Amino acid sequence: MKQLLLTSAVTFAALNMTTPIMAQEQSLIVAGGCFWCVESDFESIEGVTDVVSGYIGGHVANPTYQQVAGKKTGHYEAVKITFDDDVVSLRELTDYFWLTIDPTDATGQFCDKGDPYRTGLFYQNAQQHDVFKA
Repeated sequence: MKQLLLTSAVTFAALNMTTPIMAQEQSLIVAGGCFWCVESDFESIEGVTDVVSGYIGGHVANPTYQQVAGKKTGHYEAVKITFDDDVVSLRELTDYFWLTIDPTDATGQFCDKGDPYRTGLFYQNAQQHDVFKA
């Protein structure tokens, strides 16, 4: 039994040494107009593992689509983008975001106008803050 435990421990240790360290998934939250359009844009990027639409900001807890579409909650339509930073970097995704929006239009994006369609980058940590400011 001791031999089996020792062999198992050595095998496990060897596996740990040869297994590459996986990159930690990161996430990014952006608002760029209609969230379905933004979602579609980012789903096509290699290294993006998930894109989920939702709302950010505003003064109503757990708003419905109808409430936000009524343009009285102050929310942005936004997407949370989960990505593998070994494949695509935060900087690359941020640069791509700037190419997909009109940053000079404070009233919305393209045909979509009003508070829900404003643009924004929402940082979740100091690293993201620094990348967004650069």
